[in-house]
Amino acid sequence: MSSNREAAIAESWHRTLSGIPTVLGRLAYLSSLRNANTGAYEHFGLIQRIGENEVDRMLRRSHTDVFQEWLCFGLARQKEELEDYFSGLEGDRRDILTNWLRLQPYGSWVPPESRDVERKLFYADLGVVLELIRAEYGVPSPDPDS
Repeated sequence: MSSNREAAIAESWHRTLSGIPTVLGRLAYLSSLRNANTGAYEHFGLIQRIGENEVDRMLRRSHTDVFQEWLCFGLARQKEELEDYFSGLEGDRRDILTNWLRLQPYGSWVPPESRDVERKLFYADLGVVLELIRAEYGVPSPDPDS
């Protein structure tokens, strides 16, 4: 593939991602493109244009980049991101929060190439942010010892 074509496709992909209003939303979207059975990233439209291997490489890199961007945010910014992400979801915010605390739907959002320390930081930060929001909304803790 020519470097001009590759650059045009990459630019188009970055515009697609930037259309998702939150970094957390981008993280959720990118993780949804990873096949849980094979670990490969898949996007039908992109595969038609550049092939499976290039799509996997590009989406894998995007997922890692967005994940690292999230990790670089301070807790205040992460909290804003999560609140913005929640505001884009359908349903009552308290119900969404209750389910997030109980079911942890973000469990597959960490890129597979992430280091253990990055994975731990992601879950620790998200746990703190969820706890802050839980306390603000007066949602009961799912931990009976809390």
